[in-house]
Amino acid sequence: MFLHLGGDVVINSKKIIGIFDMDTSTVNKATRDYLSKAEKDKKIIYVNYELPKSFAVTQDGIYVSPLNTATLLKRTRQEQGL
Repeated sequence: MFLHLGGDVVINSKKIIGIFDMDTSTVNKATRDYLSKAEKDKKIIYVNYELPKSFAVTQDGIYVSPLNTATLLKRTRQEQGL
């Protein structure tokens, strides 16, 4: 199964570790530090350069998406036929 994150980016849903809301999760300093380190290590992939609303942590890296977490959750449920 695959998840469309916006733009031309589609990822394998089996590789997703978690999907997080950008506004609520980046309040925590540990999350900001994690994202900062990932950016320095070139592990962040920007779906596009619109205002980021969520990020998906995968086995391959971190995808920053302009779609909110509710939309991504709905897409995963549709993909699974729920």
